[in-house]
Amino acid sequence: MVHDVVIIGGGYAGMAAALQLLRARRSVAVIDAGLRRNRFASHAHGFLSQDGVPPDQIAAQSRAQLERYPDLTWIEGEAISLDGPRDAFVVGLNDGAPLTGRRILMAAGVRDALPEIEGIEERWGRSVFHCPYCHGYELDRGRIGVIGSGPMSVHQAELLTEWGSVTFFPNGAVELEADLREALETRGVTVEEAVIERIEGTADICLADGRRLAFAGLFAAPTVSPASPLAERAGCALEDTPMGVILRTDAAKQTSVPGIYACGDVASMPHSVSLAVGDGAMAGAQVHRSLVWPEA
Repeated sequence: MVHDVVIIGGGYAGMAAALQLLRARRSVAVIDAGLRRNRFASHAHGFLSQDGVPPDQIAAQSRAQLERYPDLTWIEGEAISLDGPRDAFVVGLNDGAPLTGRRILMAAGVRDALPEIEGIEERWGRSVFHCPYCHGYELDRGRIGVIGSGPMSVHQAELLTEWGSVTFFPNGAVELEADLREALETRGVTVEEAVIERIEGTADICLADGRRLAFAGLFAAPTVSPASPLAERAGCALEDTPMGVILRTDAAKQTSVPGIYACGDVASMPHSVSLAVGDGAMAGAQVHRSLVWPEA
C-alpha cells in the first residue's frame, strides 16, 4: 500500500496534521515512538479546552478521535530510515515492513540538552521547566530560580518576574555584561554568582559555597536539536536559532527536500502544546494542497 502521507511522530503536532489529512479522505500512516516531549509533566497548561489535563490523557483522547477515521494506520514504533523521491518515499521501521508514502511529514519533535547539573534531569518537567506560560502560574508567585545556559537565559529571567521573585544563576554559562546586568536589576532580578553544585528536594539549589536555596520552581533554557536524524540524513536543511537547531521550512511547511514537510517543535519557535497543534494543523492542510496541486 502507498500512503498519501507518512507522519513520523505521533505527538500533538503530528496528530493535528493527521486530523486535517484524514478529514480530506487521505490515507495517513502515523509512526509513534511514544516519546512526547512533555511526558514528564503531570499536567499540561495553556492549551484551550485542555488546561490542567494530564498530557497522557490529552494524547489518548486525540488518538482515539483519529482512530474513528478508516484511512488511518497507526504504528507504534520507530522510523529508522528514510529514502526515495517525492511520491515514492520509503520509511524503514525498527519492527515491521517498510512504509511507502507520497509525502513525508516530520513531527518527531526535538531533544532537550539541559545544563550539566546533578539532579536536573530527573526534575525536568516536574519542578524544572522551560516555559513560563505552561508552568509559571502554578508556582503561585513564589521564589523562582533561573539557571543560566545560554543567550536566552537572561530574557527568560526578565520575563519570569511576571510570575514571582526571580534569582538568576549565570553558573559560568552566561557572561553578564553591564547592560545585561542592568536589565536584570531593572526588572528586580537577584543575581547569584555562586556556582551550582546540584539540585535536591523539589527545587532546592545547592551551591558550591555550601549554601542551599529553596525555590517554588526552577527554569532553564535547554538547547534543542531534532529528536530524529532522518530529515537531516535525507538532505533537509537545518536552521540555527537562539534556542538550538530546527528544520528549515518555508511558508508551506516544506523542508528543502521536495515532498518532505515538517511541523511542531522541530520546525518552529517558540514551543508549547498549543503552538504545536496549530503548526500541525497548518502543515496538514499544506501537505494536502501539495497532493491536490503537485506542480504548484
